[in-house]
Amino acid sequence: MGGNRIVVYKEPGRVEVEDHDMPKLEVPADVAQAKGMSREAPHAVILKNVSTNICGSDQHMVRGRTTAPPGQTLGHEITGEIIEKGDDVQFLDVGDIVTVPFNIACGRCRNCREGATGICVNVNPARAGSAYGYVDMGGWEGGQADYVMVPFADFNLMKFPDRDQALAKIRDLTMLSDIFPTGYHGAVSAGVTTGMTVYVAGAGPVGLAAAYSAHLLGAAVVIVGDLNKERLEQARSFGCETVDIGQSATLEEQIDQILRTNEVDCAVDAVGFEATGHGGGEEKPAQVLNDIMSITRAGGSLGIPGLYVTGDPGAADPDAKEGTLKVRLGLGWAKSHSFVTGQCPVLRYNRKLMMAILHDKAHIADAVNATVIPLEDAPRGYQEFDRGAARKYVLDPHGMIPAA
Repeated sequence: MGGNRIVVYKEPGRVEVEDHDMPKLEVPADVAQAKGMSREAPHAVILKNVSTNICGSDQHMVRGRTTAPPGQTLGHEITGEIIEKGDDVQFLDVGDIVTVPFNIACGRCRNCREGATGICVNVNPARAGSAYGYVDMGGWEGGQADYVMVPFADFNLMKFPDRDQALAKIRDLTMLSDIFPTGYHGAVSAGVTTGMTVYVAGAGPVGLAAAYSAHLLGAAVVIVGDLNKERLEQARSFGCETVDIGQSATLEEQIDQILRTNEVDCAVDAVGFEATGHGGGEEKPAQVLNDIMSITRAGGSLGIPGLYVTGDPGAADPDAKEGTLKVRLGLGWAKSHSFVTGQCPVLRYNRKLMMAILHDKAHIADAVNATVIPLEDAPRGYQEFDRGAARKYVLDPHGMIPAA
């Protein structure tokens, strides 16, 4: 049948755009069987994707650093127009433009009812928490595509109030599916508020979103650390201080040059498990976690939106291959640090951040250097992103994103 182009992981370092069947109003067979759920999904909608983004989390799979099999469909950052809906979708209509949280949530389980939509227990047979187009996340088809199915639509989807306004601001609004709420969650989890000093490890899109969010929350100084000079320049473009962890000066020494103290009030890890040691070189997956404990004051908090996995076939040692890292927990205990990890519960934040965008209080697309490319250019986007481009690649499957 065909009719739905979708980005697919083929082997480490290679993705392709393939023609797949159009999505149906059905949940994956494994989810339905394991959870005693009907395969038919009258609670679902089909979206024509307006925009769908490439994420650093996708890159972990494409590098071969997860257990993702060849053929894994990709994409969990989705904004789209409803073109079909099930009989049980009551509060959304065909033609609505909506943002899709990357977390798939049923809206019915205890965790969803308590606002922890990143760890819904009904949408993934393997573990709590699910997402579109991601390994071990329930088998839901990816959203880097022309069309995608979204279940439990009334609960998961947020409609934009005005279609024309949404399309005009789509470069910013497309970030609501993941990186803006995720970065904001990292900053909130770290306790950022007025007058605080903040260190953000990593100047990729999530790190930049966390740094931008720290400014929104009133931080006095936001310091971003990375090895990539182009990405550090992007952080400086919206008022961040930066440290180059490739320099001979230590992280503490560089922070002291900025603050006249080698400690910050709080910190955010936006790197995750593919971290390297100071100065680059060999991989040290616990490096960032240990760094942020070292430089955060006693009593401070650590937000950890960076991805850590339970299966990493490319890890340097057997422990790290199953997510066991050499974290200096004793140091964190001695300093009474608070840690917050895991998927961001996007629904907790996306309406507030939408309002900030619509009323010109937030310009997240500029902060992360949003760069629009056609869906068929996704392989190029992955290659350039993997080489460290200081860009957030936004795929435009149907040519609906207005020219900048």
